[in-house]
Amino acid sequence: MEYQVENKAVIEKAILVGVEPKNTPLKSSKVFLDELEFLATTAGALTVKRFTQRLEYPNPKTYVGIGKVEELAAYIKEYEIDIAIFDDELSPSQIRNLEQEFNCKIVDRSSLILDIFAKNARTAQAKTQVELAQSEYLLPRLTRMWTHLQKQKGGIGMKGPGEKEIETDRRVIRDKITKLKKELKKIDSQSVTRRKQRVSQKRVALVGYTNVGKSTILNILTKADVLAENKLFATLDSTVRKVVFPPTEFDPKPTIFLLSDTVGFIRKLPHQLIESFKSTLDEVIEADILLHVVDVSHNQFEEQMTTVNETLMEIGAANKPIITVFNKIDQYNPEATDEDIFEDEAVYDLATLKKTWMAKLNDKVVFISAAKKQNIDELKALIKKNL
Repeated sequence: MEYQVENKAVIEKAILVGVEPKNTPLKSSKVFLDELEFLATTAGALTVKRFTQRLEYPNPKTYVGIGKVEELAAYIKEYEIDIAIFDDELSPSQIRNLEQEFNCKIVDRSSLILDIFAKNARTAQAKTQVELAQSEYLLPRLTRMWTHLQKQKGGIGMKGPGEKEIETDRRVIRDKITKLKKELKKIDSQSVTRRKQRVSQKRVALVGYTNVGKSTILNILTKADVLAENKLFATLDSTVRKVVFPPTEFDPKPTIFLLSDTVGFIRKLPHQLIESFKSTLDEVIEADILLHVVDVSHNQFEEQMTTVNETLMEIGAANKPIITVFNKIDQYNPEATDEDIFEDEAVYDLATLKKTWMAKLNDKVVFISAAKKQNIDELKALIKKNL
């Protein structure tokens, strides 16, 4: 059976597979697979069923246990599943073993994210960065790609170098990686030149987990028209816009700065992408202030904040002055918090939110709804004060 959308494009039927360490709360495991399903949907797959297994650690041969492999194989055969998506990066041997057992396409979390990046890349820089990351991911898996693509071509996990490199060897892949690095170095040097021309101007960078509303905030503050969609990794390229806050009676001078929006972070972001996109993230490293945007309506926004902070540390930007922007307060659910200041069915407002632990993180915290344009003036005032 084939599932189709209005434009008649075939959607691949997928199952999701995750391993839950025994000390992981069930609630967290559900959220992890929710995110994996969102990734799968963004890539164009239809999730039919989820499978999880509690293990001390993933099976080194098949990721899940032998019994679970048999269960998955039977389900895949009965329901004609096209693709099995795993919530971790799989080794080449794990992929090979699973393909033999399942006789369908095997995609791990890293290749799924790489596929989404490839589809969303628009500029020469983003395309080169993604192709480099894909080639580095492909290199140790080259043997697997030969046999795999003989059975099924195209689809999720196959966009980019996959089909093109089917008849090449590791030497050609390595040569391509070298060539892409040279191209990227040339593009990066042009970006450095542009940034040097802006060195005298104050710079602010938006950072945060993917799909938290950074592009919407950029549009509000700059009156621009940057793509802002409810999907993961809608923004890959650095977008830089000039912002002018007009004078006020308390401050007769206008506040002028450059605001940049960069790629969103995510749990288990493939290391190949972090390395390839470090040049794009220079906008973050060289900013005077970071606006860390948090989707406060997400029931695991604290873990998302931790992921962002760890990524900032990895790229060397953790010591920057940071304004924490809790976004989507119009969708905030008090029942999802541990706060005892909320009552059942309570009407919460900014004053109430400012009594929570979130407001006490530091003196650079603001609560807004970018979609509803709530409390944007306070955000502007906080930016202006810190600049």
